[in-house]
Amino acid sequence: MTETLHIVGGGMAGSEAAWQAARAGLRVVIHEMRPKIGTFAHHTGHLAEMVCSNSFRSDDDEQNAVGLLHWEMRRAGGLIMEMADRHRLPAGGALAVDRDAFAVAVTEKLKSHANIDVQGTEIDHIPREGHWIIATGPLTSGALAQAIRAETGADQLAFFDAIAPIVHADTIDLSAAWRQSRYDKGETEDELTAYINCPMDRDTYEAFIDALLAAEKTEFHEGETAQYFDGCLPIEVMAERGRETLRHGPMKPVGLTNPHAPDVKPWAVVQLRRDNALGTLYNIVGFQTKMKYGAQAAVFRMIPGLQNAGFARLGGIHRNTFINSPTLLDHELRLKSRPNLRFAGQITGVEGYVESAAMGLLAGRFALAEIAGRAVPPVPPTTAMGALVSHITGGADAKTFQPMNVNFGLFPPVDLKGGRRNRPARYKAYTDRAKADWAAWLETTAAPLPA
Repeated sequence: MTETLHIVGGGMAGSEAAWQAARAGLRVVIHEMRPKIGTFAHHTGHLAEMVCSNSFRSDDDEQNAVGLLHWEMRRAGGLIMEMADRHRLPAGGALAVDRDAFAVAVTEKLKSHANIDVQGTEIDHIPREGHWIIATGPLTSGALAQAIRAETGADQLAFFDAIAPIVHADTIDLSAAWRQSRYDKGETEDELTAYINCPMDRDTYEAFIDALLAAEKTEFHEGETAQYFDGCLPIEVMAERGRETLRHGPMKPVGLTNPHAPDVKPWAVVQLRRDNALGTLYNIVGFQTKMKYGAQAAVFRMIPGLQNAGFARLGGIHRNTFINSPTLLDHELRLKSRPNLRFAGQITGVEGYVESAAMGLLAGRFALAEIAGRAVPPVPPTTAMGALVSHITGGADAKTFQPMNVNFGLFPPVDLKGGRRNRPARYKAYTDRAKADWAAWLETTAAPLPA
């Protein structure tokens, strides 16, 4: 093949799109502006850098839509899942990774591929010719974002995404905290003890909420509006919704027993999850925040076990950008006004590492088939991939479009009654149907590229 696929952005989506196309024989150029031009959230020039969390969430492919998406990506030979599995950390039923080792591995795999050229260039305009995928993620550069707005005629949509802090493990007081995965999930000792738990009694929790609400917060720039994505709310925003919100959310005390006081049920529990293979870093689960740095250290050290915590990284907040995909993209993720251009990843309005990579996987395969002159059938909406792409390219209401994680509510219903009691059987029916339909779809798109 003499054609070249250009991909703008080397995050989860861009990396996966490049891999899917290149491994089938297509020449690919990845245009990644980092590290020459940095962003607020990134700290390296590695491809597929994880900036918010080190978790790909649930790996249960029978009862969870995210786990099903993992399964589908693995079945399609996905690079992101291969490297995640290779650099997996104990996390109970979740798939968490050593974020630095993961990004290095993805980068090395792509840069060493004979069909891939990684260029440290910023694309600041809409390309008029050639085959392109824009996978610039939520931190699209200002120049390119302006070019996209000019091309689409649509206002930029934005929400604010917050980053959780990371703590040095040797500064956590294990005489107050303990290691245990919620509901004792996991088969190995590492998995059973993948989380560090910091308990609070009622008075400590109430004092923590008071301090959280009173802490100095990062101000927004004039003209900005805080349209938070509900799956990644800053903890202080959750607290503002009600004093009990956190203890029914990231601080819920269920499924845990404190070995220091087994007969005392904690009022709330703060969990920390391992962030690297060495076990020297832990991130505070669900503790995204927009508190100022000085306030963060003071408030978080009120947590039992973290009174002497040393922070490898404090939390932060940044603006995320996404397009109104239901009005702008067709079912193959092409921009309707300029079909040589596809979008993939979070900029399309999916939320999460896995969802972003999944849209990259599809964009890479769609582009590959188009260049090869092959028609590709629509992705079955009964699959996790199909449910997501159907949602963002027409299933969602364009007037109220907001970022979305994969969930069974996006799938066509299964004919199974029984209500909440029958939920496990219903979820299993969703995943069984999806696996069969995804395997069949992959078979229809498996023809090799012509020479």
